[in-house]
Amino acid sequence: MKKTLGNLTIGVFAKAAGVNVETIRYYQRKGLLPEPEKPYGSIRRYGDSDIARVKFIKFSQRLGFSLDEVAQLLQLEDGMHCAEAAEIAEHKLADIRSRLADLEHMQAVLSQFAGRCHHRDNNVSCPLISSLQQAADTARLA
Repeated sequence: MKKTLGNLTIGVFAKAAGVNVETIRYYQRKGLLPEPEKPYGSIRRYGDSDIARVKFIKFSQRLGFSLDEVAQLLQLEDGMHCAEAAEIAEHKLADIRSRLADLEHMQAVLSQFAGRCHHRDNNVSCPLISSLQQAADTARLA
C-alpha cells in the first residue's frame, strides 16, 4: 500500500475507514498503521493509502486473522513474499477447520441434550441440566 499524501484529519480519516479515532490510535501503537509526520504547528493528515490500510486490517480480522497475523501480512505487502503469505493463510485455514470441527461437536452434544427436554416423561428435574451436570462431573475426572 503505497503512501499517498492526504488532507484528512484523524476524525475524518477514521470515519472514512469505518472505525473510531481510538482504533486508529491503537493501530498506530501496535505498529499496524504509521503515524504521519506532524508539520510544525499543525495537525497530522491522512490519505487514501491510510484508509486502504485500515480497511485491509479490518477485512483481515473478519477473516479470522489476529492483529499479530495482520502485522505479519502487512510486512509482506510488497507482493514478493507470496509463499510466506500463503503459509500464514494455510495456518489460519487449519485453525478455522479445527474450530469448525469443535463447533460441530458442540452442536451435536447440545442438540442431544436439548432433545432430552422434549422427552421429559414427567421427570421432576430438567434432563438438560442433569445431562450437563453429569457431563461436567465426567469431564472433571478426565
